[in-house]
Amino acid sequence: MILDELAAYASFRVAEAKKKIAADEMERKARSLPKGDFRFEHALCNTEVSFICEVKRASPSKGLIAEDFPYVKIAREYEQAGADCVSVLTEPKWFLGSDEIFKEIRAAITLPMIRKDFTVDAYQIYEAKCMGADAVLLICALLPTETIREYLKICDDLGLTALVETHDENEIRSALKAGARVIGVNNRNLKNFTVDFSNAANLREQIPTNVIFVAESGVKEPQDVGVLAEIGADAVLIGEALMRAEDKTERLAEFKQAAVQGREKAAEQVQTSDAQSQASDGGKA
Repeated sequence: MILDELAAYASFRVAEAKKKIAADEMERKARSLPKGDFRFEHALCNTEVSFICEVKRASPSKGLIAEDFPYVKIAREYEQAGADCVSVLTEPKWFLGSDEIFKEIRAAITLPMIRKDFTVDAYQIYEAKCMGADAVLLICALLPTETIREYLKICDDLGLTALVETHDENEIRSALKAGARVIGVNNRNLKNFTVDFSNAANLREQIPTNVIFVAESGVKEPQDVGVLAEIGADAVLIGEALMRAEDKTERLAEFKQAAVQGREKAAEQVQTSDAQSQASDGGKA
């Protein structure tokens, strides 16, 4: 399975990194930095849908997405266009990312940033802190509940947000049991990289309203964002659709407008349902 290969290579990368900077030294460096203020998490608490815009050059399912890859320019464009957060891939083999790309973008923008990688070792959380990340990705398909709980504690100690990614009901239960405050529902099955856009809608009710719900993968058109806004997504993470857009500012504006319309449609449905309930109660009286 692709996910197994990604995890194995992540473990190899961690082992190599520890040869350069020992685990205890990396932890010491991270904990010596000022504690973060969870600003990634706060950025997703808007009344409207928040947008996490992703910088990535390639993926296992799509291959090379961006032959021309001025990543700093792209991140600045996201910021100027009104993105709430920026996601940057640092996985080098399949996604052609790097820590250096992350650090260059971090120096160029002020938005909250998530280091998007395949976390298999606490070392990577400490690395992310030292790189200036505001958040890290924890994938339930890779990590047992107790490990997620342990990593969430480390994130809390450092002031980082953990986006805990799920794909099915069992993984959502694991995330909630571990204490996740931000849960992503990935429409992409990481075991075979197929996409089912209805996955987020089907699982929405499994996530309590006091937990931030992020919809991930599969967004291609503005109407897709409208659907996610309508079902109550607090945030959407969009990568390929923005990376392939010639005018990223215009495309993000279209996604934002669709989100507003989706929220309005949901509000209208609630009002209609309330009116029908009142009429029904009045009829019974």
